[in-house]
Amino acid sequence: MVSSILENHLEVCVTKTKTKLAVRYVTSINTQAEAYQVKLLIESLRRFGGDAGQFPVWLFFTDLQYVDNFSGLGEVTQFPLEIEPAYRSYPLSEKVFACAMAEEMAGSDVGSLVWLNPDCLIFNPPDLFVLGDQFDAAVRPVHIRNVGSLANTSLDEYWRRVYEVVGVDQIPYTIESFVDRQVIRPYFNTHCFAINPARGILQAWRAFFNTVLQDKTFQETSCRDELHQLFLHQVVLSALLMKSVEKERLLMLPPEYSYPIHLQEKLPATNRVDSLNQLVCMVYEDINLLDEINILEPIRSWLIDNRRN
Repeated sequence: MVSSILENHLEVCVTKTKTKLAVRYVTSINTQAEAYQVKLLIESLRRFGGDAGQFPVWLFFTDLQYVDNFSGLGEVTQFPLEIEPAYRSYPLSEKVFACAMAEEMAGSDVGSLVWLNPDCLIFNPPDLFVLGDQFDAAVRPVHIRNVGSLANTSLDEYWRRVYEVVGVDQIPYTIESFVDRQVIRPYFNTHCFAINPARGILQAWRAFFNTVLQDKTFQETSCRDELHQLFLHQVVLSALLMKSVEKERLLMLPPEYSYPIHLQEKLPATNRVDSLNQLVCMVYEDINLLDEINILEPIRSWLIDNRRN
C-alpha cells in the first residue's frame, strides 16, 4: 500500500543514525483496563515493530494507583500527568496534556514524538513514525466525518470558534474521511500520530485547548453536547496542523496505520484489508472484534497467548 513518496522517505530514514531520528512513544493510562491495554500495546510494539519498535515509551498517569510493572518490555518510563483538576473530567483531555508534557521533556535528539492510543496494537514495523528531515508531522484522516466540517458548506459556529482561537485565516486544502468518504476541511485522526517536538506544536495544542475549555459561552452552546466535547481535542489539533505545517511537510500516513478494525464492516471493499497481518497499527476499541478477521501466524499465536479471557 505504501506509495513511492513514502518508500523514498523510508529509504532516507533507514540510512540515518538512530540518534538523529530518536523516537519516543507516548500514551496515557487512566483506568485498570487501560493499564492492561497499554501492556499489550508495548508487547506488540516490541515483538513486531522491528527497529522502529524498540525506542523508549513514556507513560503518563492521571492516577498513580494504575502504575504497573513493565519489566521485560524495554525502556518504559512512568510519569504522573500534570493536568489541572478542572480539566481532568473533560473527554480525552489527558491526551493533550500528556503530549504537551512529552514535548517539554523531549531533548534535541528526539525527532519524533509518537502518540499511541491504549487501544492500538502494532503488527508491522511503524517506520513512517520516524519523521526524519522531510516531515514535521504524520497523521491519518479521520475514520468518519462525525463533527467534521464539510468542504462545500459554510463553517458552523463550532469550527468557526476553534479557527478563531487557533488563528486560522485560510483553508488551503481538503481531505477525505477514510470510511464514509466525505470531502471535509482538514480533520485528522488522533489514535496515532507523530510530531516533531522541535516545532512546539503539542504545547500550542494544550494552550489552544485550554482557551476553548475556558470559553464558557462556547462550552454552553456549540460545544455543549457529548460528541462535540469528545472530539474537541482532535478538532483543535487539526486546525493547528493545517495552520502550522505546510502540506508538503505533513505526511499523510497510509491506511495500514490507525486502521479501524471496529469499522471493518463499514469500510468500502477497496479500503478493507483481508488479514490483520497487513496492518502496521490497528485500532480495535473492542478486542472481541478480532474474531471477525483473518489472522495469520505469527500474530495469531501471539494474540492467543496474550489475550485476556
